[in-house]
Amino acid sequence: MKPNTPDTTNPWLDFQGPNLGYVQEMYEVFETDPASVDPELASLFEQWGPPVVEEAGQVRESSNQAFTAKGFGASDFLYKVAQAVKLAEDIRTNGHLAANIYPLYQKERNGIDLDLKQYGLTTEDLKAMPASIISEFIPKKLTNGYEAIEYLKMLYTRTIAFELDHVHDLDEKKWLTQMVESTASGFKLPDQKKKRILKRLTEVDGFEKFLHKTFVGQKRFSIEGVDSLVPLLDEIVSKSVRGGTKSINIGMAHRGRLNVLAHVLGKPYKNIFSEFQHAPNKELVPSEGSIGVTFGWTGDVKYHLGADRKIKEENTREAVISLANNPSHLEFVNPIVNGFTRAAQDDRAKSGYPVHDPNASMAIIIHGDAAFPGQGVVAEALNLSQLNGYQTGGTIHIIANNMIGFTTESRDSRSTRYSSDLAKGFEIPIIHVNADDPEAVLAAALVAYEYREKFKKDFLIDLIGYRRFGHNEMDEPMTTNPEMYKLVHAHPTPREVYAERLVEEGVITKEEAQRLADEHAAMLKDYYNQVGEKQDANLEDADVPKIIESGIPKVETKVELGELQKINQDLLKRPDNFTVFKKLDKILMRRSDALNEGNKVDWALAEALAFASIIKDGTPIRLTGQDSERGTFAHRNLVLHDSETGETFSPLHTLEGAKASFAIHNSPLSEAAVIGFEYGYNVYSQDTLVLWEAQYGDFANTAQVFFDQFIAAGRAKWGQKSGLVMLLPHGYEGQGPEHSSARLERFLSLAAENNWTVANLSSAAQYFHILRRQASILGKEEVRPLVLMTPKSLLRNQVVASEPQEFSEGEFKSFIEQPGLGKNKKAVERILCATGKMAIDLAQAVEGKEDMDWLHIVRIEEIYPFPFAGVKELFDSYPNLKEIMWVQEEPKNMGAWTFVEPRLIAAAPEGVTVDYIGRRRRSSPAEGDPTIHKKAQNRIITSALTRE
Repeated sequence: MKPNTPDTTNPWLDFQGPNLGYVQEMYEVFETDPASVDPELASLFEQWGPPVVEEAGQVRESSNQAFTAKGFGASDFLYKVAQAVKLAEDIRTNGHLAANIYPLYQKERNGIDLDLKQYGLTTEDLKAMPASIISEFIPKKLTNGYEAIEYLKMLYTRTIAFELDHVHDLDEKKWLTQMVESTASGFKLPDQKKKRILKRLTEVDGFEKFLHKTFVGQKRFSIEGVDSLVPLLDEIVSKSVRGGTKSINIGMAHRGRLNVLAHVLGKPYKNIFSEFQHAPNKELVPSEGSIGVTFGWTGDVKYHLGADRKIKEENTREAVISLANNPSHLEFVNPIVNGFTRAAQDDRAKSGYPVHDPNASMAIIIHGDAAFPGQGVVAEALNLSQLNGYQTGGTIHIIANNMIGFTTESRDSRSTRYSSDLAKGFEIPIIHVNADDPEAVLAAALVAYEYREKFKKDFLIDLIGYRRFGHNEMDEPMTTNPEMYKLVHAHPTPREVYAERLVEEGVITKEEAQRLADEHAAMLKDYYNQVGEKQDANLEDADVPKIIESGIPKVETKVELGELQKINQDLLKRPDNFTVFKKLDKILMRRSDALNEGNKVDWALAEALAFASIIKDGTPIRLTGQDSERGTFAHRNLVLHDSETGETFSPLHTLEGAKASFAIHNSPLSEAAVIGFEYGYNVYSQDTLVLWEAQYGDFANTAQVFFDQFIAAGRAKWGQKSGLVMLLPHGYEGQGPEHSSARLERFLSLAAENNWTVANLSSAAQYFHILRRQASILGKEEVRPLVLMTPKSLLRNQVVASEPQEFSEGEFKSFIEQPGLGKNKKAVERILCATGKMAIDLAQAVEGKEDMDWLHIVRIEEIYPFPFAGVKELFDSYPNLKEIMWVQEEPKNMGAWTFVEPRLIAAAPEGVTVDYIGRRRRSSPAEGDPTIHKKAQNRIITSALTRE
């Protein structure tokens, strides 16, 4: 039921002469006996009022004529009109304050006063005005200002209320106003649809009641109180699929999750019952069925699991609907779901940026009323919505509003009137709707869907209900919230409320409503009986799949030298008349000879060569970060800016022979939402090499939830594969504690079961090969994320630069021996092990030194999985080895030492000591003074290179 535009769709414009006269006569009959008029014509009368055809530029009765008839003067006329318009706007703006949107009680009007006297108006004043002064969108049957004002009061203070005043785009605001005000007497549903809604609410209610009495005391985080969430999702999904959407991605926390899984995702009741019973449930998934349930080898609780479902609408259109796995970190799934959606919308098959089609997929995110204003990741994710690299054509947000957190009531959990108020800052339209009125809920779904379709922007539905039980079913809410729960216990369920309404309307009988509930209860009991008796859970440790346990297979990553030279020349090409900043142009043109004999390739060029060769192999790439186009350290410059026009160009978009897209975007100043988005993008599009780059490695701190709950553990918990690459600039440069450490120790503490690769490299060629290796395992069972400690000062250090043959003939090495050392095996007494910048500092320190036969240096490039076998074989080859020293720049309680110590001890030959050289234990990762830093670094190097 889209809004009607009066100027072009007025049906009376089609009637002229005798026909118009006939319709006018029938309207007079309609006014006295509506039932005697043809139903189709009666419907037009109801919506459009009397058949009066207006000529262009003319209204039924001009304002001047109306007021003149009443004896008003011109100034009085203008004042009255202005006040009437102000009253109408106040109704639109503040009507929500008086709306019936709370199921348990009606809140106070909070100062809203729509009394005519407050505006200097009377009923007669308004009756003398034409309705068009109040609104151009209201039904034509409303003939004067008083009727129009009363109509607006009804519209804006019902069980559905609108907050639109913060939307500043005039076209959007006009459209939204028209959508609200042109729906005549409201959102009318046919009886058959009303019956379907009742059936759905019966399923939702019956399922929760069955779980409650069958699995007494078990947690399920029931939906009860916001039961209308399920028909709301049904409606949005149905409209989306009919509109051509091929995938719908849903994110939500645990509240109501089991019900959404059962009824929106179609997860079989038997599967859910078996999870409560600890019975094996994998066998219950139909081999040819439409449902896919995720499993890892350690698993997760049932109310964290996601699922996928193929659906078909009206036997014509097919789509996939997915519910994302989500731990109890509530809102952190938001950017992940948006990442899924953008990945589904991007066509990456050709060179250049991916072709983005926002109609291909849609995101629906269900929030908690305490979490939406309480968790910062919500604001971060909302901020992505209109950014070029992250927009998804609009996410539909739903707050499943229980009016309470765990035990904390709204007055103690937020500083705003509504939980939805955060969205106002992003100009997202908001509808508040009473969850006890499912028809109003479906009306909200209509507006949300149509708005997204037209404007490709986010929309928010605040579904206001309550929580029937405590935070979980073992919790007693009367302990802390007695007043609220007295109201809850006395309040009928949403199904009962709606059933009673339909009985009163004559749509269904009380007996029919009860029969629906009885039949559903019998069906649930039958499914439960099929599951069998409760079984003991398998107490054996879950085994890691062998293909993962075996590690990354050996792959060839070298590229023929001639091909690399051609790529390098292509990377230096620009469009005609494109002017690069002179200083930068000079730097870039130096690369033209980098692959010739006698020259070297630095870190940035090695990366560009890797990217180019990967997209020529047909693997798409996506790279984002706060300054990724240029690079935080001005090293990358993969997006060039014309110094005169400001136009941009990337040579990777015009690369000859490229078979896949290359997307690179500067991100907002956010870590959590951005890395969540990129993780979601990669999980959905597993054939894409997705890289996220921190401005400084320690900025990843603010995304720790994503590392802990998703990236490190998602495969083990849910079977959710990812090949995400994280580039984390790391290295002590005397810049203080916030620009030194990417907190390598945190990633190593999470390392187990070959869940990811953690590396700290010391050469450009190593970077080239590890990127190509990562691209080669995408989409395979062996895939895993890659955590890279990337350099800062080393980006331009010639010690890190690599010779051309290392790219055309080499491969990735998990550890590297220091060139020039360790050749006299009998003389070596000490081996220094280090990684990243520390290894380069040691290499530079020994350069030119004589009498160093007693010393060898080993660079550990891949810290996890630790190259134990190769390192042990190396140690064993030195017969007179006395000590192995781990050298690092980080404090002793940070960096890699705690992780590598037991591994070095296990690899060391008998009698050889293993010890540490570096900074002592600290609470802060680095010194704040560059002079003190330099002194400490010199002490570490001197100690490592001094023979006792």
